[in-house]
Amino acid sequence: MLIFQARFQNKLTSAIRRYSLIKFRFDSSQRIPFFICIQLVCKNHSGIMAQQQRCVQLSVRPSRALVDEKFKVLVQNASPGAELTVRSHLHTEDKHNWEAFGHYICDSTGTLNLCQDPSLGGTYEGVEPMGLMWSLRPVPGSKPGLRMRKTNVETPLEVTISVYQGHLSEDFPEQKALAAVLVERWYMAPGVQRIPVTEYNLTATLFLPPGPGPFPAVLDLWGGGGKLVEYRASLLASHGFAALALDYLTNKLTVETGKMMENDYFENAYKFLEQHPQIVGSRIAMWGLSFGTSMTFKMAAYSKVMKLRCAVCYSGSHIQPVNGSVEEILKYCAQNEGKTRVTENQEVIWHDILLPIPEDPAFKVDMGRLQCPLLLVVGQDDQNWPAFVSAMDMKVMMEKAGNSHLLNLLIYPDTGHLIEPPYSPHTRTSIFRDVTSKQLCMVLWGGRTVAHSRAQEDSWRKTLVFLREHLYDRRNTSNL
Repeated sequence: MLIFQARFQNKLTSAIRRYSLIKFRFDSSQRIPFFICIQLVCKNHSGIMAQQQRCVQLSVRPSRALVDEKFKVLVQNASPGAELTVRSHLHTEDKHNWEAFGHYICDSTGTLNLCQDPSLGGTYEGVEPMGLMWSLRPVPGSKPGLRMRKTNVETPLEVTISVYQGHLSEDFPEQKALAAVLVERWYMAPGVQRIPVTEYNLTATLFLPPGPGPFPAVLDLWGGGGKLVEYRASLLASHGFAALALDYLTNKLTVETGKMMENDYFENAYKFLEQHPQIVGSRIAMWGLSFGTSMTFKMAAYSKVMKLRCAVCYSGSHIQPVNGSVEEILKYCAQNEGKTRVTENQEVIWHDILLPIPEDPAFKVDMGRLQCPLLLVVGQDDQNWPAFVSAMDMKVMMEKAGNSHLLNLLIYPDTGHLIEPPYSPHTRTSIFRDVTSKQLCMVLWGGRTVAHSRAQEDSWRKTLVFLREHLYDRRNTSNL
């Protein structure tokens, strides 16, 4: 690979930094379409290098990849034993700046490999090659309660990885980087199609994998914040599953009429997938997170229309008025608002509003009716929803009913409510707007950063395996 270097001109009294970008043409058949390398050449005038000029080299490979793929960061040609800071910086779509950084010491050859060398400090410690992503946090002075979420999945997250002399923890904009690399992190793989859907009065987006299909499909539901959230569905399509991201709380019909959607809204979404020419109608799963699990459990157990091949539920509960609609479930939760707790930092905890587990069968989904495999993912430090307690009750219910063989339960210690795709920044608290009251509050979601990040990576990998097992014929994946 050619690398253009800009050297300091001796006649200048101050160093002039220059850089060069090399792009290789995108090839949709390759997972790593192109590599970008930026080299900044620097001269140390402090006498440490004794008039010796060094060109610190930084590479990140792949520099263009899906968000759930790991990258390798390598620093070369630094001074032997040099103290360096490696930093990541992201300017988000909502105009906020996020950063992560680690403190390192080069080996005797002036080389630093983040896959092998430990960070001694910073936003993460130890050998953490992806710490530059999962430990991202708003820069000092940012607005409190930020949460990083991608809204336009047709563009990448653009992250700048930089190397600095010394162990730095602040004032990075005032410092001069020794080298920098631009990294693109995508939710949509090459060839994935994004198709807005309005049939059946749905507010939804369909993502289709590359190729003619037909594909198995996932109906994707997010939680009580509403809006059309697309990044998980687009990432699923990047792994070979058609996925329909569905807005069921702030959808167009609800906004225009003021009426919440009935249960047939979800059945219509299922029908849309079932009838689509590029989808295998007999191989449809449903995935719910948080409040989205309420409808996932309900549809899986009671719907006569939806014949799910399998279901995935993250951070949810089966506690709800069984015969209720979305609106009635929300009212049921609102009736228990008195159980809300508030921390000394004014962080809202909704964990207890569905507790204790009701004995009345009219107020929890009969899990014994479940006839499809279920993957249940819960964090033990979920402060927003009684996910762990609910999971234990569901497990007992299914054991008594004789269908516990359908249950796949993943429990993660020190893990909070917002279990996102791998390497997403951990959000312990954030500003949340309630869809019914429209009021803003600071919500405590829970989790400890390292453990939560491990859970995100592990649960995503196991979820993909689960979906492949039940939506694809593993004996012959070419014949769906």
